[in-house]
Amino acid sequence: MSTTTLDTPADAPAPAAEPAPRGRRPGERGPLGTVLLHAGLVVASLIALAPVAWLIYLSLGPAKDDYLHPGKIAGKMSFSNYSFVLQHTEFFDWFKSTMIVALGTTVVGVLLAATTGYAVSRMRFPGYKQLMWILLLTQAFPIAVLIVPMYQIFSDLGLIDSYWALILVNCTTAVPYSAWLLKGYFDTIPFEIDEAGRVDGLTPFGTFFRLILPLARPGLAVAAFYNFITAVAEVAFATTFMLDDSKYTFAVGLQTFVSQHDAEWNYMAATAVLIAIPVAVFFYLVQKNLVTGLTSGGTKG
Repeated sequence: MSTTTLDTPADAPAPAAEPAPRGRRPGERGPLGTVLLHAGLVVASLIALAPVAWLIYLSLGPAKDDYLHPGKIAGKMSFSNYSFVLQHTEFFDWFKSTMIVALGTTVVGVLLAATTGYAVSRMRFPGYKQLMWILLLTQAFPIAVLIVPMYQIFSDLGLIDSYWALILVNCTTAVPYSAWLLKGYFDTIPFEIDEAGRVDGLTPFGTFFRLILPLARPGLAVAAFYNFITAVAEVAFATTFMLDDSKYTFAVGLQTFVSQHDAEWNYMAATAVLIAIPVAVFFYLVQKNLVTGLTSGGTKG
């Protein structure tokens, strides 16, 4: 019996080797980890949105006692609460006052915080470290302790029942935190930029306004948003320093729906939803820089 041998051509390609299984890189999530992460994000989102959705739902109940029986609201939803608030309350006066105080606090507060943070970040003058700790110490005093002396000071200055009183007093709350925030952000900007500005003949103020501030937009956006929210939500000072009903801010105007023996929760809910609109608009305007600013400024002390 003869055996036939088949010769393999010399130029025939060799069989491809099976690729070795790739190990998981450090920090890389598996399928189960990805599912758990997204599930956690969904749960966190629902927890964050649930109060807002509940408030909107209650605002659609036409009767003031509907919050006691929320299941019945679905069958009689209406926008009557919103029309009442817009037509029969001083909502637009509250809106005007809130915008004046909030935007004024934002502009003045961010300007003071930015100049303070930049000075401490770049200049070494006697007491520059103590200055930041003194600013932080001012946050330790409760508002109830500060109201009486501040009222006396503003009364002597003739600023009671004026927007400037609220703007300045809100700055005392917002500026210390904003200065710390911006100081940390300015620390992340290379000092060589300041030196380049001086070589080009810029003054310290010119360097600050023309070179540093444009680079610090994310940090400024965070500080501006914090100042704006602080002014909109402040109640104690606004109640004390504003005597004219037409100068009430939103936070104080909400209290007019609550009396000693009654509370109109349906109107309060509708007003709260309307209040959230300008805040949401302001957030939309700064949100491009907001996330970057929140994550920056913490890399250096």
